[in-house]
Amino acid sequence: MTDHSINNVVDLFTGEPIETSADRRFIRLSPELDGLEMLYSNNSSGTDFYSLKVLCWGLKANGEVVGLVPWLNSIVACPDIKDPLDGRFEGYYDPGIEEIFHHPPIHKVVELETAAEYFEFESSKAEEVLQEIPDTIGTHAVFMDEDRENLTLIEVISWRLHADGVIHGMLIDHDIVETTPVLPGDHCLYPAQESVGFRYFFQHHIANKIKSEDPEALAAIAALVTAP
Repeated sequence: MTDHSINNVVDLFTGEPIETSADRRFIRLSPELDGLEMLYSNNSSGTDFYSLKVLCWGLKANGEVVGLVPWLNSIVACPDIKDPLDGRFEGYYDPGIEEIFHHPPIHKVVELETAAEYFEFESSKAEEVLQEIPDTIGTHAVFMDEDRENLTLIEVISWRLHADGVIHGMLIDHDIVETTPVLPGDHCLYPAQESVGFRYFFQHHIANKIKSEDPEALAAIAALVTAP
């Protein structure tokens, strides 16, 4: 019998194996707790780099480990940020020792691989929750009403990884809160990305500028949320 495994199929031009979306899905997350950051640039930054705090590190089914950040309207693998206008990934950064590096820390790779082996679990249900981690970087979800007149910022409590590799930012539905504090996994949490009016994720320093009605921040956000 001929073996038609996808691992035996290669790209005609590169000669590299073609991976399926299942190979690239995330299977395990590890929160970033030491303040490591992602560096990025864009066409207007010149030689300067901007930074965002890394939310967590993710292990894909193919064994690849990458940093993850809330970026625009989703959570994105840092190396996948390649848009010249919105931003290009330039590396990871340790502000404590002012070091730039381009590969995930080995201790996070070992942690993820060991945890994935220990908690090995296969699910046939795409929506089943594999893991949920707390948000540790002050992420907020930005919503806009139907008339595009009012902005609402809601704090992200946690990030929920599903069996199909999709990661949702989870928000509190205050109408059904039974106990406090609300912790990851609580039944009153709902996914931001699937909610009406959701537009973007922002880390706490931008969210705080919006809350304080900083003119430059408000102008920038208005340009983003009113874009078609």
